[in-house]
Amino acid sequence: MDERYEKLKQDHKQIEEKTLSRFKERKEEFKTSSDEPVDRLYTPENTEDIDYVEKIGFPGVYPFTRGVQPTMYRGRLWTMRQYAGFGTAKESNLRYKFLLEKGQTGLSIAFDLPTQMGYDSDHQMSMGEVGKVGVAIDSLADMEILFDGIPLDKVSTSMTINAPAAILLAMYIAVAEKQGISTEKLNGTIQNDILKEYVARGTYIFPPEPSMKIITDIFDYCAKNVPRWNTISISGYHIREAGSTAIQEVAFTLANGIEYVKAAIESGLEVDDFAPRLSFFFNAHNDLFEEVAKFRAARLLWAKIMKERFKAKKPKSMMMRFHTQTAGSTLTAQQPDNNIIRVAVQTLAAVMGGTQSLHTNSRDEALALPTEHSVQIALRTQQIIAQESGVANTIDPLAGSYYVESLTDKIVNKAEELIDKIDKTGGMIKAIEKGFVQKQIQDSAYKYQKTIEEEERVIVGVNQYKTEEKVKPELLKVNPEIVEGQVERIKKLKKNRDEKMVKSYLQKIKDAAENGDNIMTYIVEAVKAYATLGEICDVLRSEYGEYQETVVL
Repeated sequence: MDERYEKLKQDHKQIEEKTLSRFKERKEEFKTSSDEPVDRLYTPENTEDIDYVEKIGFPGVYPFTRGVQPTMYRGRLWTMRQYAGFGTAKESNLRYKFLLEKGQTGLSIAFDLPTQMGYDSDHQMSMGEVGKVGVAIDSLADMEILFDGIPLDKVSTSMTINAPAAILLAMYIAVAEKQGISTEKLNGTIQNDILKEYVARGTYIFPPEPSMKIITDIFDYCAKNVPRWNTISISGYHIREAGSTAIQEVAFTLANGIEYVKAAIESGLEVDDFAPRLSFFFNAHNDLFEEVAKFRAARLLWAKIMKERFKAKKPKSMMMRFHTQTAGSTLTAQQPDNNIIRVAVQTLAAVMGGTQSLHTNSRDEALALPTEHSVQIALRTQQIIAQESGVANTIDPLAGSYYVESLTDKIVNKAEELIDKIDKTGGMIKAIEKGFVQKQIQDSAYKYQKTIEEEERVIVGVNQYKTEEKVKPELLKVNPEIVEGQVERIKKLKKNRDEKMVKSYLQKIKDAAENGDNIMTYIVEAVKAYATLGEICDVLRSEYGEYQETVVL
């Protein structure tokens, strides 16, 4: 074998010097979307140092590089979700039923900004934002309407909610009980990833320490009461949307994951009791091969971290299951139909990278919330790739590609280097407090934008191939009257509920927070009594305080 490799190297060198070097190329240097150089030709030389058993292996077994299930999509296709929610619970409920009728296999709930920030719709901070970027949920009454006619034991529900995740999960549990469904049958995910909010998204409420306590309370509660629920979706998606590279997305996401596992173990939980219900959420960008390599690298790294660092014993504790969303930051307002093609490429990357569930963005999301017609095209993109393209017929179809395997290995090594730097800083929370992570993302975002402005990177329809656009697409507009109606519903709710009972449960939450007890049971009781999201968050604000952003220049 050594002789064959030696001959291969000589032949490769000869080809490069005598043949390939004579041909003019389109540009001096080719790079991935993360600014990593791409060689003109990849051969077995690029993979000779990669140990197949240690770093690639087989699907369904450690290190899970090739996928978390033994048969992957030959056994079952990924869950097809469309992230949706706008206006009131009633309007969003109609959209969910529309999507389920069109073949969607799981729900993904978008909440408006006031809900994400822990304010009721009648709060002064909510003015102008109610129902705009998601659905307004103030109390269990709204949640009941949101899932009216949707049996919660028949769907998997993902909720993109972070700081108030415990409250929204409590409401979901209460709706299930009203439907006569045991919590043991509930299947879904809360995002519940507060660390990435501090560096990439901004919908935080409480400081890191109490936020981590709430998260570990959820881990503990769900392990005992909602065993099929994914208690956190550790999210690289927003880190990438903020401008990180693919390598930074992997490194910072896993560093966040390490911090959550450490916090749970320090709180007294056994790693194999909660780790199987951890899940992840990644971005699918435009560079097809880099994205596939990124997903494979992330699985390998997480398995290694859980096995070697945290001494997990269960295979499911080492298994990285993840949801993917196509890249919103790549969508353009110019020539919005081009976004259909971008999303198709990103969908291919997610599927060939082995995602467990997928949301495909709609063509008009750079302009407004998507119309039903646009959402249907986005969903059909997944269905066509699943049923017509053939990529779901074999497991990890790009494995063995000299390029993809070498790129996977490069991402693993460079992400490990970044994680090591974070460890030396004192962990992810310290790295956030010092502004290290924010600075890294800001620098990458600036560099990426500069390449677009200088036309080193072509964005079709933006800096090249421009056209005069005369036809304006139909856009979804949220009715401004919904604010008034939502505020009226809160007033009516507060008038008709048992106020004494609500105050009693809010006091129990306050006492539990003060004493360091698990607050989840008390939150479930409070939402059943129709305490509002804002009231519960205000109790916790008074006890925990509010986080002040670290400014990085």
